[in-house]
Amino acid sequence: MDRLLDWLPDVSPLLMYLVLGVGAAVENIIPPIPADTFVLIGGFLADRGSANTVVVFAVTWTANVVSALVVYAAAYRYGDAFFQTRLGRSLLDRRQVGTVQKFFRRWGVAAIFYTRFLPGLRVAAPVVAGLIRQRPLPVAIPLVVASAIWYGGLVWIGAFAGRNVDQLLQLQARLNWALTLIGGAVFVVLAWWW
Repeated sequence: MDRLLDWLPDVSPLLMYLVLGVGAAVENIIPPIPADTFVLIGGFLADRGSANTVVVFAVTWTANVVSALVVYAAAYRYGDAFFQTRLGRSLLDRRQVGTVQKFFRRWGVAAIFYTRFLPGLRVAAPVVAGLIRQRPLPVAIPLVVASAIWYGGLVWIGAFAGRNVDQLLQLQARLNWALTLIGGAVFVVLAWWW
């Protein structure tokens, strides 16, 4: 990540926004890729003068929402067939699919809205919504609104960090020192007790 932070400010703005957008979009396809990190970096760079805060928000939010809706459409179209394959059954067996379907039928819009704030779980909502064939609008509206709130907040936090990086580094140094002392004390107590 440090290399990315060193590299991004030096590339053309178009390439920087492209990298941030792809980073935000890919999370819905490959969940371990942390979209939030790309959004925070974008906010950080915006405050440091390498990017525009509004453009960072628009690019990352749009890219993530579009990729989530593509995943929803794919699950809507191919989900049933996929979960009947061996790979699909290894991810969710018939009983689990039924449980998830029941949950989303009851809590659909609210579940989609709230899971957008939970990294790791946010990628499941569009898949399940497509799998149970929820209509597009009740999926898109909470997904778009919650993602706007989340990504807006992350861009703001990234910009805040960019503005206060020196103070945050000092705070981190103090916290690390305090945690080292606490860890040492715990070690001494455990060694004495053991």
